[in-house]
Amino acid sequence: MLQFMKNKILIPLLIVCALAAFFSFKYVKADGKSSQERRAIIIKTAMKTIKAGHYSPRAIDDTFSANVYKDMITSFDGEKLYFTKENINTLKQYEYAIDDQVNMGNTEFFDSLEAIYLRRVDASEKIFEKVLKKPFSFKTDDVLELDADKRGYASAGTEMYERWKKFLKYRTLVKYIDLKSEQDKKRENKDSVNAKFKTDAELEVEARESILKSNKRYIKRLKKTKPEQRFTFYVNQLTEAEDPHTSYFPPVDKSAFDERMSGSFVGIGARLNQVDDKTVIVEVITGSPSWKQGDLKAEDEIMKVAQGKEEPVDITGWALDDVVKIIRGDKGTEVRLTVKSKDGAVKVIPIKRGVVELDEVFAKSAIIKTETGKIGFIYLPEFYADFNHTSRRTCSKDVAIEVEKLKSEGVNGIILDLRYNGGGSLGDVVDMAGIFLGKGPVVQVKSGRSKPSVLESRSYDTALYNGPLAIMINQNSASASEILAAVLKDYKRAVIVGSTSFGKGTVQKMVSLDDMLDPMTRLNMLHDTTGASDGSIGVLKLTMEKFYRVNGNSTQLRGVSPNIDMPDPYDSYDEDELGERHYKTALKWDEIAPAKYTPTNSIPNMDQIVALSNNRIKNNETFKLITENAQFIKTKKEDNTVSLNEVKYKKEQEEINAISKKLEDLQKNAELLEMANVTADLDKINVDSASIAKNKDWLKSLGKDIYIAETVNILNDIRKSNMNVTMGAAHR
Repeated sequence: MLQFMKNKILIPLLIVCALAAFFSFKYVKADGKSSQERRAIIIKTAMKTIKAGHYSPRAIDDTFSANVYKDMITSFDGEKLYFTKENINTLKQYEYAIDDQVNMGNTEFFDSLEAIYLRRVDASEKIFEKVLKKPFSFKTDDVLELDADKRGYASAGTEMYERWKKFLKYRTLVKYIDLKSEQDKKRENKDSVNAKFKTDAELEVEARESILKSNKRYIKRLKKTKPEQRFTFYVNQLTEAEDPHTSYFPPVDKSAFDERMSGSFVGIGARLNQVDDKTVIVEVITGSPSWKQGDLKAEDEIMKVAQGKEEPVDITGWALDDVVKIIRGDKGTEVRLTVKSKDGAVKVIPIKRGVVELDEVFAKSAIIKTETGKIGFIYLPEFYADFNHTSRRTCSKDVAIEVEKLKSEGVNGIILDLRYNGGGSLGDVVDMAGIFLGKGPVVQVKSGRSKPSVLESRSYDTALYNGPLAIMINQNSASASEILAAVLKDYKRAVIVGSTSFGKGTVQKMVSLDDMLDPMTRLNMLHDTTGASDGSIGVLKLTMEKFYRVNGNSTQLRGVSPNIDMPDPYDSYDEDELGERHYKTALKWDEIAPAKYTPTNSIPNMDQIVALSNNRIKNNETFKLITENAQFIKTKKEDNTVSLNEVKYKKEQEEINAISKKLEDLQKNAELLEMANVTADLDKINVDSASIAKNKDWLKSLGKDIYIAETVNILNDIRKSNMNVTMGAAHR
């Protein structure tokens, strides 16, 4: 999700004005409006914004309608356990009518689907309660088809009951076998001589009761979902029928999105979880206001919340989102929590809200000690930027700081880990490329109506670091991650290792839907009490441009292929099931003219480096098992049935788990790398026991990562070649 960070790539003011002028909504009712009218305005505004500003808007026609219809039905009931055959026959009338309804701001399809769904949720609760009252026999030879696409919809009554029965029997069987396995392990324990063990019949009862509780919790969560949350989901099905990355955010979701992108927010700094109707502290974030206050602990239950000296509010039974909302607030204000500790003591804890930084979002580094010297490792989970203006941190500045730390440690090479990095700030990836390239073209950006523009790194006259460099990517490295990997590959500045990236080559811009309203409608929205408190209707994350590599190729659909391909667990998937390719509304791949740039040729003997690594990978037992496991899973996927016979099911699972168990054992016992912290980070890490423990676990996981281990080997190969590295300045 690329956000514009520079003036030169901000949406031109004229385009915003043109978009606003495109709309002609008139709202003259001055005494407020119904929720239905608000919904109509949101839909019409969102879809007209797409038509006016999208990179390549699709026609809102019968094809659009059929896609939305199918996606909505599947999203609400992917397992075909709620909607009956009769329900689908009723909803079928809307399959080719949604486009007409959208143009009118009509929500008849959504209203009908929602009403039917809620009735079926209520009905399903009665069904599974009835099913789970009777014991299951796991000696019969019945089979469950797991692929919902191969199942039709069941008729109401007996047919739906039998479907639930088979589904619940499968879940109960899995739980039952888990309980038996746990009990068998206890029997093997020497201290279990006087222990009491349950019979198979008693374990079956326990398994059914567990599944019943689980289902009840799930239904309870479904019922707590607010109507506006379901409506937001519907609007997103409409927008994503244009392309998978055009999304609607109501005001509250926009704030949450900004927080995720910035890695910081204003609050108390406690992670919460819901256990039945109780809100429980999972973790107090190090350095946060709660941590500094000192009284709030993990496992404390929050019973009441008060704003300063106001009357406390009992939050028992509240949805977690609602609890978070009243605990959050403005910086410097006080919230008072009435909590019950694990020992039963109840007390009131006053906490002043402040900026909370989520360290796991930010770049961090470590040292890998090898026989030939130190290798630096930088982990970057996302391309964050501070849209909330709370911490002022950006990923490009943070990575530059980490690079300087590693240089001061005398590292012989640097690994930048972009695996599972879904992207983020476009401006920051341009700046970050300059850390390793100096000045020069980084990426080309093009709208559907203009010529390409070249974005250049200007933050550094020369590269901040010009030594051996490796970039790690995988199937989940997307967007900004692909830009950085692509430009460093095209410049021949770094070796790219891992697997082909996600393939998201589009650029999104946040467009305020409020700005698209005519003045009278906007004025009346401010007095609207049915939606957001400030009358806002939200924003649209709109696909407005595509980006292209400096060599002219798009990363869209095809992604970035690594110089050195490593076996990946996702190799079990077919090509069209992975990344951008699995979205049926994804934009197409294309290419444009290359930009003018001069490769650095930092690794002139790439073929030799690749050959050495490929030979190691080919002969590595762990990589062999990863490949074998992926191939086995791919074969098994063709048969999506599972036996509900205990003996046969256990045999199937043993076969499936055999390779995974070997792989797990290899990784568990592996001692691949010696990891250490950067000296400059030690004071921050040693601030408390929780931070020390978290850091220890992180280093341990890095040390056992075979992909990092092979990347270290690759960098050592580059060093051994004694190349004369020249960084020739890039130019247009």
